[in-house]
Amino acid sequence: MTRYYHVDINDFGGPENLRVIEQPQLPEPGPGEVRVKVLTAGTGFTDTIIRKGQYVDVKTKPPFTLGYDWFGIIDKLGEGVSQLPLGQNVADMSVIGGYTQYLCVPASRVILAPEGLDPAEAVAMILSYTTAYQLLTRIRTLPKNSTCLVHAAAGAVGTALLELGKLMGLKMYGTASSGKHITVRHYGALPIDYQNEDFEKVIARETDGEGVDIVFDTIGAGNWARSRRCLKPGGLLVCYGVLQYTSGQESLLATIIGFLKLKFLWQVLKNGRESTFYNISHRRESHREQFKEDVQRLFTLLQAKKLSPCIESIVPLSEAASVHKRIDNAEITGKVILQCNVE
Repeated sequence: MTRYYHVDINDFGGPENLRVIEQPQLPEPGPGEVRVKVLTAGTGFTDTIIRKGQYVDVKTKPPFTLGYDWFGIIDKLGEGVSQLPLGQNVADMSVIGGYTQYLCVPASRVILAPEGLDPAEAVAMILSYTTAYQLLTRIRTLPKNSTCLVHAAAGAVGTALLELGKLMGLKMYGTASSGKHITVRHYGALPIDYQNEDFEKVIARETDGEGVDIVFDTIGAGNWARSRRCLKPGGLLVCYGVLQYTSGQESLLATIIGFLKLKFLWQVLKNGRESTFYNISHRRESHREQFKEDVQRLFTLLQAKKLSPCIESIVPLSEAASVHKRIDNAEITGKVILQCNVE
């Protein structure tokens, strides 16, 4: 094989801007790099935000290849790389670049993976499950039977939070539309229909007015005050994801005001409750070894059959645009995986 394919955006905007590009020759790894044959790439809401040009951490201008995370095998070694064998399973959270059949990356950056993992399940461990794992373990120690409210509970990170929380012995509540409640229950949580129920009242009822120990909120600044009211004294509100993009349901100004409340006002007026913000890409760069440890821990759990990620479907790389349309329409439960190399 000499040619390969990748999916680029030719301009910021809708899914119609995604293009399958054919390259006549495989990329060659430079010094200190490895070439990876990408087996699977994850898709998700974050990819659509990058596609729209609203993800503040991505400064690259189109055209470029989308793809926040990927899983594959080392195909070729660059000069000076001797510690990694050909055929080694590896993965990375590249933020962009994953929607491809081949790519070259620094050898120092890849995360080693054990043999025998299902490539679709393995790539789900990178962004979705590592986000969930770090939310549950790296911010605050949560004793067994701690109570947790998860917003967007039927999404990729939401279902990962539910499954890992159940594994940790936590009591989980999850907001989702009624059609996705079967998924929330499957992962051992009590579903809350956010469209027809007041989640504050449900939490008050289910906890006898006490509130929960922790809330994970990726909805946006307009939801944070309500989530904070669901906390018991000493509880923690963790906001994540929303400050990485600059539009959507809320204006940038509303998000900034919400963040200032979270960061400053609520720190002064704690009322026995705390708030913080989590950003996986920033944490990965500031705690690189910890990130690798967490991903490899998740690979171990996956290999031991203790995790079963919610994968709605596995589709060819060429269907990336149609997947983005479904994500934009909130039609996906869990995660859709792109199969990049089909033999």
